[in-house]
Amino acid sequence: MKNHLMRDVGVVVISIAMAVILAKTGVLAELLANLQEWGWLGSLIAGMFFVSMFTAAPSGVALFEIAATHSAWEVAFFGGMGGLIGDLLIFRFVKGSLSEDVHWLFRNTKQKKFASLFLVKRFRWLMPVVGALIVASPFPDEIGLAMMGLSKMKTSVFIPISFLLNFLGILIIGLFAQGVF
Repeated sequence: MKNHLMRDVGVVVISIAMAVILAKTGVLAELLANLQEWGWLGSLIAGMFFVSMFTAAPSGVALFEIAATHSAWEVAFFGGMGGLIGDLLIFRFVKGSLSEDVHWLFRNTKQKKFASLFLVKRFRWLMPVVGALIVASPFPDEIGLAMMGLSKMKTSVFIPISFLLNFLGILIIGLFAQGVF
């Protein structure tokens, strides 16, 4: 278990470092700025970056710019598909061995009482619902995805929820870009 935990922490640290480097160097912003001309493919790529706290702002700007010259519904559909891909990568990681690591940490630390709240049958539904609300909000998807993954939500349930939440969030951005709001 300790090896799993160290590997998972390493993957998270490397992912965060890569995202910060891409954001700080401007490479990501430049890439996303050039997606305007790519239409649906640009929406798909920007949607994939829309789900991370480190890349949400530049990808949101890119989606806004794409929607200013393309159909907001088309941008929302393909951006939602990209968001689903990004969310699914995070969800599968959290649902797999990271979920086991978190459960192990809760069982072997002083946080047992807090963790047991989510394990009680009456409150088990609470974690995926709160997770979905976080994904739907402007907060970083990672927190909500972690809650949904740790709750052992089935992937077949997660996929339509993730797509719908990403679609709606990007549609709102697209409608703002077109001056509807």
